[in-house]
Amino acid sequence: MTKKIGVLILTPFYEPNIGGVETHLKDLTEYLNKNSEYRVYVLTYQPITTETKGHYSEEKGNLKVLRIPWIGFNLFHKLEPYPILEFFYITPWLLIWTFIFLLFKSREIDVIHAQGFNASFIAKLLIKVFRKRFIISTHAVYEMNPDSLMARMVKWTLMSADKILTLSEASKRELVKIGLDAGGIDTYTYWIEQEIFRPVSEAKKKAGWEDMFIVLFVGRFIDAKGTDILLESAGRMKGKVHFAFIGDGPLSGKIEREAGILNNVIFIGKVENRNLPLYYSAADILCVPSKYEEGFGRVILEAISCGTPVIASNKGGIPEAVDSSIGMLVEPKAEDFYKAILYLFENREELEKKKRLCRGYAVKRFGKSNADKILSSYKN
Repeated sequence: MTKKIGVLILTPFYEPNIGGVETHLKDLTEYLNKNSEYRVYVLTYQPITTETKGHYSEEKGNLKVLRIPWIGFNLFHKLEPYPILEFFYITPWLLIWTFIFLLFKSREIDVIHAQGFNASFIAKLLIKVFRKRFIISTHAVYEMNPDSLMARMVKWTLMSADKILTLSEASKRELVKIGLDAGGIDTYTYWIEQEIFRPVSEAKKKAGWEDMFIVLFVGRFIDAKGTDILLESAGRMKGKVHFAFIGDGPLSGKIEREAGILNNVIFIGKVENRNLPLYYSAADILCVPSKYEEGFGRVILEAISCGTPVIASNKGGIPEAVDSSIGMLVEPKAEDFYKAILYLFENREELEKKKRLCRGYAVKRFGKSNADKILSSYKN
């Protein structure tokens, strides 16, 4: 019998944690699990950005997930504006557990696939001891000053990788700028389960949004995601446009309170991923008002797969996911989003044209073939 390729996916964040990275990793592990060539382990934390917990250990087919306990949720969000403190919060405990895991499972592992900088730093230290193939996936544009301590740390960490996979060309340019070799960097993209994320018939009726023009937000309820930008727009559009919020996070209470004040704000809260297609399909526009250099914006891919156009910030890798045929890119400012939403609300023919093009755009660019670039990095 041919030996399976053993892959350790090392990540601080995995479902039931909420986020685009978590959903991507769920898709990746399910894709690998269906391939008999691989034996996959995921070593991660219990959710530290949401209060929902998962099983400490679960196994299905060729996949085993191990979640380690740690101090979560409120503390993480308080440290998020301070990258150094966040690094020391996330990294040491996961490093200890990864070392212990490899002591017992090293013979089963051929590849360490680290997700993001913290996991990559851990893998960088441990490959010297355990001598494994080392792959890094980045999911963000770090906004680094090339002369900064952070840039030097990132370069030192990533230069040991056998392959670096960046989520966008913007991310690749940033890494080359700090001194990494472009030849060792490939760009990949997320993919969407097109059988799941597809237009839902009579979605507005099923969602209870008949005769309503809906602007939808899906994501973490944190300041960097720009929920305040949409709330300000909602305050200016009373009676015209309704704004629905799906997600979880420290700003949940604020958004829910606004829903009690403004009759055009709908607070939905957390929704299981399998139920999102209904809400995407029932919405008229998805808004992604991120204030930071977003890595790519997975919710964009999900929405357009369901036939829903997007208004998004022109930050980070987002412009690589959205073009004028299926959406609009604007500055992450309340006035700019307000004008863009109002334009599509008042110009329904333009909106309908974008809707018609969304599904084909998504199927062409964000199918499962994108997973093959990741799998090929495990072998070369």
